[in-house]
Amino acid sequence: MNDWTASFEDLFKRSGLSLEEAEAELGVSARQIRRYISDEVAPTKLAMERMREIASKRSAKRTKPAFRFIDLFAGIGGLRLGFEAIGGECVFTSEWDRWSNETYRKNFAESEDHVMVGDIRPYGADPSKIPQFDVLLAGFPCQPFSLAGVSKKNSLGRAHGFADEKQGNLFFDIEAILRHHRPSAFLLENVKHLQRHDKGRTFEVIRCTLEDELGYAISYRVVSSEPWVPQKRERIFIAGFRQDVGFSFEDFDKMIPPQKEWPKLGDILLSHNEVDSKYTLTPKLWDYLQAYRAKHEKAGNGFGYSLFGEKDVARTLSARYHKDGSEILIGQQGTRPRRLTPTECARLMGFEHGDRKWHIPVSDTQGYRQFGNAVVVPVIEAIARFMEPSIKQMLEIDRLSSSPARKRAVG
Repeated sequence: MNDWTASFEDLFKRSGLSLEEAEAELGVSARQIRRYISDEVAPTKLAMERMREIASKRSAKRTKPAFRFIDLFAGIGGLRLGFEAIGGECVFTSEWDRWSNETYRKNFAESEDHVMVGDIRPYGADPSKIPQFDVLLAGFPCQPFSLAGVSKKNSLGRAHGFADEKQGNLFFDIEAILRHHRPSAFLLENVKHLQRHDKGRTFEVIRCTLEDELGYAISYRVVSSEPWVPQKRERIFIAGFRQDVGFSFEDFDKMIPPQKEWPKLGDILLSHNEVDSKYTLTPKLWDYLQAYRAKHEKAGNGFGYSLFGEKDVARTLSARYHKDGSEILIGQQGTRPRRLTPTECARLMGFEHGDRKWHIPVSDTQGYRQFGNAVVVPVIEAIARFMEPSIKQMLEIDRLSSSPARKRAVG
C-alpha cells in the first residue's frame, strides 16, 4: 500500500498521532476525526494531504529495525510489545479471533509491509507465504494443556492436548514454519501445566521436535509475573536458537527486580470515584458467591471467590473473569465487592504501563477474555532484553556466514 491509495485510517495509524495531536494538526474536532477513521464521512482533501505528509515523514524517520519477527497466535499483541521494545519489527501477525484482531489493530500502527491474517493453518501448510523473518514468537493455544482445560474436557469426554484437533495440534504449524524458514531464534509461551500434561509426554514431543528434529538449542523456564505486576501468574517460556550461543534461562534471575520493588494491587487500581457502579456485584450475585464458597468450605475444599485489598497480590486473571469476577474481587468499604475494570485489567497485565496507554475498543466481556488470555507484558519485555544479546550474536553469525541455512530455506 502506498500513500496515495491508503485510507485515512491507515494514514492515521502510520502517523503515530494521538487524537489530541491530530486535532491540533488538522484543525478539526476529535469527534470528526473519529468519523473520518470509521469512514462515516469522507475526510477533506486538506485533511488527507496533511495526514499523508505526516505519515510519510514518520516513515522516513524510521530507523532500520534490529531484526524482523512474526507474531503467531498473537492475541492482542503482548509478545509483540516486548520484542518491539528491543528494536524488532513485526512483519507478520496471525490471530483468528475477530475481537482480538480489533484490539490489536487499534493499538498498533502498521508499516506498509506488515501482513495480518487470521487462521495460521494455511500458512503452516505453505510457510513460503510468510515473509522472511529472524525471530518467531508464538503463544500457541494453552487450553488443551491447562489444568482447568484438561479437567473440563475430561469431564465432558473430550480430547485434550495434541489429540484436540481444533487447538492442540497447532504446535505442528509452528514446527512447519520453523522447518521452512530456519529463523535465528524463537520464543514460545504456554501454561505451566504444559510440562506435566499427559505425564510429561506432551512436553517431550515438543522438546524432541525442536531439539532433535529441527536442531535448535533450547532452554525453558516457568516464570511468575509477581515481580512485575501484582498477580501470581505462572507461564512456561521456551526459547530456541538455531545454533548454541550459550543462552540459558538459568541466569534469568538477574532480570528479576528486588522484592522490595514488587508492586501491589493498590498500584494499579483506579480511585473510587473513577469506577462505575456497574462493576460492583449485584446483591443476587454476591449472595450466590458467598453461599457457593460456604458450601465448599463445609466440604473441606477451597473453591470459591477471592477477595483482595490494595496491599495484596491477585490470583491469576482468567478468560472467564467476565462471568462473575470471582477469582479477583476488590473489597469496598460499606458495600459489596466489585470486579476489576477493563482498564485495571490492562494495568494488571502490563499493557497499560508507565507512559504506555492501551485502547480497549471492544465490550467489557471481550476485553476481560482478551486480558485473561494474554501474556504479562513486563515479563515479556524482561525476557526479550534477556534474549537480546543472544539474538544479536545469532544474527551476526548469519551475517558472517551469509546465512546458508536461510538460503536453503528460501532457495
